Formats: sequence, C-alpha cells, structure tokens
Amino acid sequence: MSAPPESRPRYRDALPQLEDAVFLTDGGIETTLIFHDGHELPHFAAYDLLAREGGEDALRAYYEPYVSIALERGVGIVLETATWRANPDWAERLGHSPAELADFNRRSIELLAELRAGHEADSAPIVVSGCIGPRGDGYVVGETMTADEAEAYHATQIATFSETAADLVTALTLTYVDEAIGIVRAARAAEMPVVISFTVETDGRLPSGQALRDAVEDVDSATDGYAAYFMLNCAHPSHFDAVFEPGSGWTDRIRGLRANASRLSHAELDEAEELDTGDPEELALEYVTLRERLPRLTVLGGCCGTDHRHVEAMCAVWPTA
Repeated sequence: MSAPPESRPRYRDALPQLEDAVFLTDGGIETTLIFHDGHELPHFAAYDLLAREGGEDALRAYYEPYVSIALERGVGIVLETATWRANPDWAERLGHSPAELADFNRRSIELLAELRAGHEADSAPIVVSGCIGPRGDGYVVGETMTADEAEAYHATQIATFSETAADLVTALTLTYVDEAIGIVRAARAAEMPVVISFTVETDGRLPSGQALRDAVEDVDSATDGYAAYFMLNCAHPSHFDAVFEPGSGWTDRIRGLRANASRLSHAELDEAEELDTGDPEELALEYVTLRERLPRLTVLGGCCGTDHRHVEAMCAVWPTA
C-alpha cells in the first residue's frame, strides 16, 4: 500500500536545487505519452489523462523511471506536474469547467506528493513543482498579453497550487517576456517560489525575437529578481550554446536546462510524422560542455523527444566535483 500524499509543501521555504548539487527533472512528458506509451492527448494536454479511467496509473508509470534513476544515483529530482495545458483557454477547448480544471491541478500535485511520500530518501530529495504553460502556443508567440493581463490570467492556477503540497511553480515554454513577468508577479502575490523557462529558436533568441540575455534581465528588472532561477527548454544545445558569454553575470541566473533531443527547428518538428529521439549519450555530453558557460547549471532534464534514457545519460556523465 502506498504512503498517503502530503498536504503541506516540504521545500517551499528553501529549495534544495539552489545548492550546488545536481538535480534531475523529467523529459518530454507529452511526446513520451503519445509516441512511446500510445496515449492520445488532445491539444497535447497530458493532464487530460486525469479525466480518464487508468489515467493516474499512466502518469505514475511515466514518472517512476525518473524517480528510480534519482534514487539509484543518489541525486535529487524536481518532478513537474502534467499541467502544462491546464489553464482556462486550453481547458475550454477540452470541455473542462473551471471547477474541474482546479481539481485536475490539485490532483496532479497529489499524485507527485504520493510518489514523494513513497520513495524519497535523504540522498534523493524530491521537489514537487506545479507546471504552468503559456496561454498560447509554446513555439509561436501569437496573441500577446501585457504583464498585468498575464498576471491576472495565470493567478488562478498559481493560487490553486499554493494551497497544495507544491514546493514551487515552474513556467515552461514561454515565448515572450511580458507573460513571464506576469507569472512571476502572480507567484510573488501567492508567496510561491517560481522558475521561468524560455523557449528559444535555432538562433538562440526567443520566438519573439528578443535576445535571451535581455529577456532574463527584463524579467528580473520588472520583478526585483523574484524568480528563483531561469531555465531553457524546447531547443537543441546547438541552437543556443553560442549566446552564452563566459563570465557574464546574467548566466548565473540560469540553473536548469530541458533541451530537445532533436536538432530540428520548431517548424520542422511540427511537420515531422515520427519522433526524433536523437542520441541520449551525445545530448548528455553536450550538456556537460555547456557547464563551462553556465556555471550554475544544476537542474538537468529534457523536452520534446527526450525520455528517462536521456536523463539517465546526463546523470551518468555529469561531473560530481
């Protein structure tokens, strides 16, 4: 019988991944569930599994290999909820009411809290993160919001997470700065730690065209540096390695990386009919190479096309000293 889920956050007041020790996170949950596990995810919404019989078991089976790797390697792990699409616009497309949406967000945290209660060890702390996705697409900017509009839009989901065992919230695949600023402000109002992760194109810039350095600095300037740290996602390391200047202060704000397995552009990935999983060992070594330019890089995971094999390869080659 599994341990009951926790009702209170464990690490909200002191995130352990802010230390120098390596932490893992998961890979491309949607691509894994679709291409490897055979699940249909309308609108790429993994949280929709919670509305189906056996959906919780499917999500638990997705997370368990990552938890096992962390335990075997004796490292921490940040587990992200399956709620990247669990915001009002996407829920409306999926036919879920606001009350149902709030319940899905809460249940996604309970699932991870249950995994933590049943598996966490002193050598492998498990941090529970409420995942927030963009209002629109994670590849294309599309219709934008002001920072105030973004704060109001994302506040409900963040407030829901704040009442659970979530230790923090993490916003993934953001394409422009104003939405990031709004999310950070909403998290601060809810007294939640927050991480911001930007999507970048093959030129290392955000889909909005803004330079990554400017985006990080603009978010920090507008929010008094409230974000715990920044991450990059949904691009191959070869797309952005050149934008980092060794010794630049802004690079210290980047602690996490969730790269794609594929070297293809976002447009090419959209048109691809088969999943490009790349080479796990090659991707892992490219992460290690980035360590010289990103001295604070400690949170290692993946995005589209990656799975537990890629994360295990990263952990295997990451320097321990």
